[in-house]
Amino acid sequence: MEEARRQVTPFPAGNPPVPDRESLLAAARVAAQAAYAPYSKFRVGAVVLTEDGRLFSGCNVENASYGLCLCAERNALASAIAAGARRFTAVAVTCLDASPALGPEGRSPCGACRQWLLELAPDAIIHLDGVDRPWTSRELLPLGFVLDAGRP
Repeated sequence: MEEARRQVTPFPAGNPPVPDRESLLAAARVAAQAAYAPYSKFRVGAVVLTEDGRLFSGCNVENASYGLCLCAERNALASAIAAGARRFTAVAVTCLDASPALGPEGRSPCGACRQWLLELAPDAIIHLDGVDRPWTSRELLPLGFVLDAGRP
């Protein structure tokens, strides 16, 4: 329970301040420092901002059985969902060990995370560290799988 409390950063009651892009990316960088990435040596951090101003963080957690690895974006979204959050306004992702030469492709979420973002945070603005423009989940996954035609 104590661990779950440390993952969420509540804002004061009333009108919560809206964190800007740089504040969100700074929080993602802090989250990435906790990553467990002994195999890839590629530390990733993510934060998701809820509609009511709560901020949830996640980092990648690798496993010797690679299929069991957990990405930072899914970690952050799962923590938020577990706490009852359902509407997200922003997501920030950083890859501390990504070379600038990789460009946006080396800093963007994997396909599985893009699918999660499309379904769970369809209206969120997505900020990628080292990439100047914001993205939408639909831009990151233009033909994403949906079961409900009314969803993104």
